[in-house]
Amino acid sequence: MNEVRVSQSATESIHTTPRFVKARRLGIETIQEAQIYLHKNCEVCKAEGFETHARVLVAHDDRTVIANLYQVTSDIVAEGEAGLSDLAWDRLGLHEGGEITINHPPALESFGRVRGKVYGRPLDEASLSNIIKDVAAGRYSNVELSAFITACAARPLDRREICALTRAMIEVGDRIAWDKVPIVDKHSVGGLPGNRTTPIIVAVVAACGLTIPKTSSRAITSPAGTADTMETLAPVDLDLPAMRSVVEREGGCIVWGGAVRLSPTDDIFIRVERLLDLDSEGQLVASILSKKIAAGATHLVLDMPVGKTAKVRSPNAAAALSKCLAEVGQVFGLTTRVIQTDGSQPVGRCIGPALEARDVLAVLQGKPDAPTDLKERGLMLASHLLELGGAAPVDAGMALAQETLKSGRAWIKFQRICEAQGGMREPPIALHRHSVVSARTGKVISIDNRRLAKLAKLAGAPEAKAAGLELHVRLGTHVERSQPLYTVHAEAVGELDYALQYARANRDIIQLEAL
Repeated sequence: MNEVRVSQSATESIHTTPRFVKARRLGIETIQEAQIYLHKNCEVCKAEGFETHARVLVAHDDRTVIANLYQVTSDIVAEGEAGLSDLAWDRLGLHEGGEITINHPPALESFGRVRGKVYGRPLDEASLSNIIKDVAAGRYSNVELSAFITACAARPLDRREICALTRAMIEVGDRIAWDKVPIVDKHSVGGLPGNRTTPIIVAVVAACGLTIPKTSSRAITSPAGTADTMETLAPVDLDLPAMRSVVEREGGCIVWGGAVRLSPTDDIFIRVERLLDLDSEGQLVASILSKKIAAGATHLVLDMPVGKTAKVRSPNAAAALSKCLAEVGQVFGLTTRVIQTDGSQPVGRCIGPALEARDVLAVLQGKPDAPTDLKERGLMLASHLLELGGAAPVDAGMALAQETLKSGRAWIKFQRICEAQGGMREPPIALHRHSVVSARTGKVISIDNRRLAKLAKLAGAPEAKAAGLELHVRLGTHVERSQPLYTVHAEAVGELDYALQYARANRDIIQLEAL
């Protein structure tokens, strides 16, 4: 057999000689994954052996991005050019006519540890640090992210792994240091539609002189996250200097955590968790605490709804999760108080970003028809923060919270925060509505949180801000035949139809007991 020898210098020239390709912006939105499109007959594809779905390293000047490659056979791109998605174009800082190079990316060595976790091998601190660094740098594809998230759900993280994951997520992002203490914060574990207490709590607590720099997530598997709801009232995509300015001016803020790069990998994981409908305990703890610690919090109150159709379904599960959150928080010097709350039914009247915002406004403005349960839950959680942060003595927090809301000071503070974040606005209203009525007379004995949330998502929430549903009954409500149980709100007729089809197939979302 003949042997072919290639000299070292020749090998180096093969890999170091850049192949320049003219770039063109295609105007394709791909959210968080960069995409590049090359003609199937492109010389680069042939020379490098690139195939569709390959991961490639794209470079322009001193900027690089790892992108998914797709081959095309039409004239969308010519054989000597590359089409780029908006995300790839912006990250590379390209201009029309600019040139790029395309190469194989470096080996993703950290993924070997992910494969090990799939087969039951624990992740040490160095492995998790390398994995999170690669995720933050955009080296993990959606498939690889899914593997990591699924492995951590199927092979639950132990306490040591959770601490290591939390630390790794903090270290790849920015951190805020404040020149005062305490810095208080609040978070809900989630799983309960309409539980939009954060704007109420921030307004009350900041009005009482405590500092509460609240960063919030967008929806994962729910029809609305706090950031989605707040965005219908004021801008939330503030950068770190803007966030600091708002907090220094007003004592509090409600911003989207993804815009300020506090634990930036969390928003990457959230996007994939939403697609998988997975939210494992270890990643939940790391997700919550990494952002709070990065935001400089010293004292944290956690709302943990417990119910058969909430995220946390039993008191035993709640106790285990509470213990984990408190212990991991303590490792990082964070004083944590977990409050178990009723998760048997939605909070407030509405589900969906703009609809929930209207519930919040009704409470803050002191309207007589404001949802009582949302008001009471917000005040209860605010009272714990006031006591934990030293603004009120033990057992005196509720009285202070109630007075702050009743006097209008909380509403004034909320308006000031909105103005500082870029200006307050009116939540949108859906164009299409349809009420679902009761088929018989009876008393409401159960409400399925999960299926109501799915119904609101089918109506278009959270992407369609005005979409969702408005509840007209609570547990224990006596209803008559043909009385409305809830009203579906949608911005498009097609989404309204999808939601109503689901409602007709799931008439037991709200169960009645015959009178």
